[in-house]
Amino acid sequence: MDQKIIKVITGQRRVGKSYLLFQLIRLIQEREPAANIIYINKEDLEFSFIKTAEDLNKYVLANKVEGTKTYVFIDEIQDIENFGTALRSLLLKEDLDLYCTGSNANLLSGDIAGHLSGRYVEIEVYSLAYPEFLAFHKLAENNKSLDKYLKYGGLPYLIHLELEDEVVFEYLKNIYSSIVYRDIINRYSVRNTTFLEQLVLFLAAHTGSIFSAKKISDFLKSQRVNMAPNQVQTYIQHLVNAFLIHKVARYDLVGKRLFEIGEKYYFENLGIRNGLWGYRLEDRGKIMENVVYNHLLFKGYKVQVGILGNKEVDFIAEKDGEKLYVQVALTINNPDTLEREFGNLKNIPDNYPKKVVTMETFSGNTVEGIEAQDLRSFLLA
Repeated sequence: MDQKIIKVITGQRRVGKSYLLFQLIRLIQEREPAANIIYINKEDLEFSFIKTAEDLNKYVLANKVEGTKTYVFIDEIQDIENFGTALRSLLLKEDLDLYCTGSNANLLSGDIAGHLSGRYVEIEVYSLAYPEFLAFHKLAENNKSLDKYLKYGGLPYLIHLELEDEVVFEYLKNIYSSIVYRDIINRYSVRNTTFLEQLVLFLAAHTGSIFSAKKISDFLKSQRVNMAPNQVQTYIQHLVNAFLIHKVARYDLVGKRLFEIGEKYYFENLGIRNGLWGYRLEDRGKIMENVVYNHLLFKGYKVQVGILGNKEVDFIAEKDGEKLYVQVALTINNPDTLEREFGNLKNIPDNYPKKVVTMETFSGNTVEGIEAQDLRSFLLA
């Protein structure tokens, strides 16, 4: 705050970006009761006249107060045409402090990053983590609460709803429709909306599986849905830009390079995934892997999938120059599963921490220094 840098809060719709702006506004008002604050919400018809960069610039300059600092908050700024031009101009004014939110990753990769390199900071907001979910809903920490979290996900507004399937999933499906139609179909003028929705269902069914655009295209052709691989890739990128899914690259632990094809896909919000596809017993492993990935993001890690020859390490998590290797398994009671999950980690030729996260609780020894940790403990750590 109070720095000549634009604060950009990004994330999927309804994760709480606007509320963070309100908290910042409240903080400023407590500190400076007479502070001049401009708040623009592009989802509010009251601000529908602000359509272009010129409109935004004109409105802010007309409402700022000379001789004092003005705090400018712009909600869902991606709905303003060429907004980056206005931000670049407003940043030149010494008496403005700028904050904005956006529900599209192009906000940074294109409009802002291209023009404002080094003059903005991104704060990415995720759905609630498990400890936050417990606090929001005032739940005891137990297996029943974990199941609610895995089923319904962590959108903050669920605090106002009964945690029942019919209520929650209807709400989440409406959020999904809003994301698809406002942030993808309308923004990118997508014509083949049926394919887009089939693609989302495909990714929900195959959460955490390695796929290339060509493999997805080939599979959909077998279902009599024709779409070229380059179009599949384009549609996937739209889903990533809208923060609906995360695309995770694979990293060669021996060759120290990223693979150019074949990624994994995880949902930003498991509740939306389950609302579309169903909360199925046979998907427990996929759901568990997704929630581990999301928690690593929440903890500030950059996450990739590790490849070691013909073996896979579920996650390589990096932060502050340190690494953490994580394998995810529903159970390790089976000797073959135990050997596979721990064996893959034992083959990694470095000494960074390694752990296997499982649904089972275990408080005994490590396996050659590799810790087994139950999912609840992992999410609370």
